[in-house]
Amino acid sequence: MKYKGWLLPPALRDFHEGRIWLKEHAPFSREDIEKSITRKYMQLIEGIQKEPYLKCNRCQNGDPQQFTMFDCSKCQQQCVYCRHCLNMGRVSSCTQLMIWTGPRAIRIRKHLLKWAGQFTVFQQQAANEMLESVKAKRSHLLHAVCGAGKTELLFPTVHYALKQGLRVCIATPRTDVVLELYPRFQTVFPQTIIHTLYGGPPKQDGFAQIVLATTHQLYRFERAFDVMIVDEADAFPYTFDETLQSAVQKAKTANAPIMLVTATPSHKLLTQYQNESYSFIPKRYHNRPLPVPRFHSLWNYEKSLKRGKIPRKLKQWTEERLARKEPFLLFFPKVELMKIATPLFQLLDVSIMAVHAEDPERKEKVLKLRHEEVPGLLTTTILERGITIRNVQVAVIGAESTIFTSSALIQIAGRVGRNADFADGDVVFFHHGITTEMDDARTKILYYNKKGFSQ
Repeated sequence: MKYKGWLLPPALRDFHEGRIWLKEHAPFSREDIEKSITRKYMQLIEGIQKEPYLKCNRCQNGDPQQFTMFDCSKCQQQCVYCRHCLNMGRVSSCTQLMIWTGPRAIRIRKHLLKWAGQFTVFQQQAANEMLESVKAKRSHLLHAVCGAGKTELLFPTVHYALKQGLRVCIATPRTDVVLELYPRFQTVFPQTIIHTLYGGPPKQDGFAQIVLATTHQLYRFERAFDVMIVDEADAFPYTFDETLQSAVQKAKTANAPIMLVTATPSHKLLTQYQNESYSFIPKRYHNRPLPVPRFHSLWNYEKSLKRGKIPRKLKQWTEERLARKEPFLLFFPKVELMKIATPLFQLLDVSIMAVHAEDPERKEKVLKLRHEEVPGLLTTTILERGITIRNVQVAVIGAESTIFTSSALIQIAGRVGRNADFADGDVVFFHHGITTEMDDARTKILYYNKKGFSQ
């Protein structure tokens, strides 16, 4: 688009539309940015709102304890900056944020849906209900057991939205889920521009009509998406961080519906949606029951590991997996304990690896397990969801620990038996005393199996 002798770079428009961006971090020439501002294609807003109270205009943080005063070298005055979203680039009192107000990017309405799968009766009903909710611009909760095919259920709704020229965001609290979803959506929508947004993604070109993002990345968007899907809507930190929930509201257009998807909805979500716009799938797509966890006592497991010895029952379980060449995940309650245990398990097999949230090789290690290049991974709750490994077996060490809530344990158990060829599998909760959370997780899994096979 030409404006008074200046040609608007389409890439600038495609990148900035719907985004809130630090002016100093714009990935385009200063000349093009300044001309966009002059032509009123960009609106500038202050980074930190001061009245009636301090608020970050990017992440919506209003907690006074999350702001810090400093001597700013840029404006030569005392500035306030937001600590809450600091890892995305500092937003301070003298920071200018840019919002695109210029011409809209071109929305393509022709999109190929390349999926030849068939829905079960439960899936078809839920897919229809979700689609009707999107057509009515009504928010919706999809409650489906782990391995029910939740991702596939989204395809008809996403395809409908794309054909209407709408922009879709699928947001999730976990990077691992984004990485899991991308190849699946890329295969099913091969002619659609899809971007993934998480900490450190590759450079991506064009205007994406499907965006797969962590919920943290939504701090950088405003009125951008016409359909907002929140996958794993009960996961940490989304449920505990009000700014992430605000980010979802801020990133969608005014009338855009929010589709919440989870296997373990909170009581609050169920109360909010169950009598209005709600779908429930109690059975997996392959029509086999959910694996039911076994409880095994593992007394003094922490002392044993710290003394350099794997408890007998745990060692036996691991050796059985290695002998049968079954991939496995061992969940630990603490990173520190996992690090102590790792070299002990590597004595059983040198290629066993460990992974946690801050591990820079997290993505590569999960791929190695998926490609059968390693026999198993020691992990924290970071892999409790959003990961599908063929024939994987699971053990939880210290299942009585407070970090292993009922929903976390259900999600962990849900890693097993997802593949139709390996619909059974072992889930064992090694514990130092059975908790109500463990009992609740097992009871719910038994309930889902009863519900799924009584209809």
